[in-house]
Amino acid sequence: MSTVVYATTTTRILRQLRADHRTVAMIVLVPSLLMTLLYFMYQNVPTGPGGVSLFDRIAVTMLGILPFVVMFLVTSIAMQRERSSGTLERLLTTPLTKLDLLAGYGSAFSLAAAVQAGLACAVAFGLLDVSSAGSVFWVLVVAILVAVLGVSLGLLCSAFARTEFQAVQFMPVIVIPQFMLCGLLVARDDLPDWLRWISNVLPLSYAVEALQEITVHPGVTGIMVRDLIVVAGFAAAALALGAATLRRRTP
Repeated sequence: MSTVVYATTTTRILRQLRADHRTVAMIVLVPSLLMTLLYFMYQNVPTGPGGVSLFDRIAVTMLGILPFVVMFLVTSIAMQRERSSGTLERLLTTPLTKLDLLAGYGSAFSLAAAVQAGLACAVAFGLLDVSSAGSVFWVLVVAILVAVLGVSLGLLCSAFARTEFQAVQFMPVIVIPQFMLCGLLVARDDLPDWLRWISNVLPLSYAVEALQEITVHPGVTGIMVRDLIVVAGFAAAALALGAATLRRRTP
């Protein structure tokens, strides 16, 4: 991978992203707005045992799930646009390699994900009074890492889509099962054995577990570190597989 080509690709994608105001608004604002909606949904729900509100119990976890969903959707569609417009085919006739392209996309959208996660955490902890036993810094780290995971999986899935509609169709296959089995709706230990085994191989499960560790433990735990490594490994593997499976639109 060429450093110069990679940097040029990242810069080009950031410029394209900056010019697309609707996509920027979706990336930056949607998670914060959904967190605010969630706050008002649970505003009148009675406080549970221990004096912890239901909103506080799930808000930290949602700070990881929402960026994951948004970045997966935006990235898969953006890459598919490159292919359908013919831009990808033209780029692959230059010294640009597939890894350069996907790494550039990953870096550009990861920077956007960092802004997204930072704003969502600021809104949650600053305006909505979300609290956790652990540091807000670690919540931000996990939120960014999970958003990067969404970027990597979005790039991978876009390699198998021919249209933007097909790219969106991967969402109920890749995202929704992870949301249902990650431990937010039902504790993973309470799942049937076969579902728990499936949950154990889904990266979002480890992200949610890391956020749950931050919620109840004031310091860094071994489980949290392990989960962060697993999520980072999934993100790197998805990016590598995306580069290996990316193909030109025409022979």
